[in-house]
Amino acid sequence: MRLIGMLDSPYVRRAAISLALLDMPFRHESVSVFSTFEQFRAINPVVKAPSLVCDDGIVLMDSSLIIDYAEAVAGRSLMPSELGARQRALRIIGLALAACEKAVQDVYEHNLRPAEKQHQPWLDRVDGQLARAYALLEQEIATRAVPADASTLTQADVTTAVVWTFTQALLPGKVAPAQHPSLAAFTAAVEQFDVFRNWPHA
Repeated sequence: MRLIGMLDSPYVRRAAISLALLDMPFRHESVSVFSTFEQFRAINPVVKAPSLVCDDGIVLMDSSLIIDYAEAVAGRSLMPSELGARQRALRIIGLALAACEKAVQDVYEHNLRPAEKQHQPWLDRVDGQLARAYALLEQEIATRAVPADASTLTQADVTTAVVWTFTQALLPGKVAPAQHPSLAAFTAAVEQFDVFRNWPHA
């Protein structure tokens, strides 16, 4: 299998770490949706990262769908099986992905759209959603123990840490670590695991 996309994308990194945790053999290809658009389009005409080229040539998109497929192939899941724990994990993943979506929108608005075309009410709305998502995620993580080792990582852990690292790297000062001490400490610990070090935010 081939995982296509740059590791500065939280979605690509989330997929890469998840595939590694599932012991799925794959080759990562750092192809950009921006600087190497035509190269990406030759692999996937939709030009969406991450893209997974399966062994049979079928191309899958979206990190959640790629992870779902990988879990089916691996025959095991990074999600808890007990209903209550699964519900909690889904709650955390939903908040983290909401924060990720808003962080990406913020980055695109400031880095890709000309300043004279930026719409401040829209930016304020996005920033408000980002702040609320992280406030709620902080509450969830505050009651969650740091995994003892990588073997106990869940998808909630992976997604939370990847999204927090992305936000701090691309939007420094936007979401203050001092106001989110549990998230900051949790991510700092998880980022020390080899599987995270092997697939670093680029």
